[in-house]
Amino acid sequence: MATLKEVKGRIASIKNIEKITRAMEMVAAARLRRSEQRIEDLRPYAEGMRKLTRIASANITGVPRIPVLIERENVQRVGIVLVTGDRGLAGAFNSNIIREGMRTAARVRGEGAEPVFFVVGRKGVSALTFRKQELSASYVGFTDRPAFANAREIGEELTARYVDEDLDRVELIYNRFVSPLTQHVWRQTLLPLQQAEVIGEGAAEERAGEEEETDAERAQSKSEWSYEPDPEELLARLIPEYVTISVFRALLESAASELGARMTAMRNAAENAETIMDDLTLEMNRVRQAEITQEILEVVGGAEALG
Repeated sequence: MATLKEVKGRIASIKNIEKITRAMEMVAAARLRRSEQRIEDLRPYAEGMRKLTRIASANITGVPRIPVLIERENVQRVGIVLVTGDRGLAGAFNSNIIREGMRTAARVRGEGAEPVFFVVGRKGVSALTFRKQELSASYVGFTDRPAFANAREIGEELTARYVDEDLDRVELIYNRFVSPLTQHVWRQTLLPLQQAEVIGEGAAEERAGEEEETDAERAQSKSEWSYEPDPEELLARLIPEYVTISVFRALLESAASELGARMTAMRNAAENAETIMDDLTLEMNRVRQAEITQEILEVVGGAEALG
């Protein structure tokens, strides 16, 4: 049995851990609201951009002449973009992305193609390096507060690699924020646009909501469209912007998901610390009682010896 001093030391250590986890929970909760607001503001714009890009590409002939829209018959290299965090202590937030990334890489290899990893976040970089996976590019230092410039840097790199035929398809994997308790792993095909699809829990419902047309949208889809400037020039500008917006949405979704996951993980850790302290307090009381009993027995034994 541990001594009274040892049990008190363990209680003090657990109490310090509980204070830290409570503080981290409050910090994450305070920052989460702002992240939620950013993603709520961006989602309608991202959905509108997706609709506009789909309508424009469907109403323009000669699309294959636009390099960014050329669909490769022989897919040899597939870019896999993993959006993780720079820090841990967020439950399964990072591990879920890594796991889905490895599954996607295995599926790509099964198709006879080579996976090419692009990783956002230090946790993803360290995890893939540990697994001896070669990284084509990494982006770190901004996952908790992503800026549009970060998304543009990533989007331009992916678009350029696709146009240069270094990549034949690009897939984006990230956590989609639902609530502080719930985040869904989504896999989105960015390029080519003809194969653009979002897969993950809840994606079908969102896709159905996007495809619901208003009367005005139905009228527009049946109308004859005229474009200024030239249609091909318009799409050549629109598609890279669509890629950037999609990446920016993934970064914001991931940032909100990380804060929600960390808040939940720290709350659970603090509650577990309180449970452990209760158990240790009972153990401390038992040890104290045992010591008191032992002292009484020694006093009684000494008195009997003298008597």
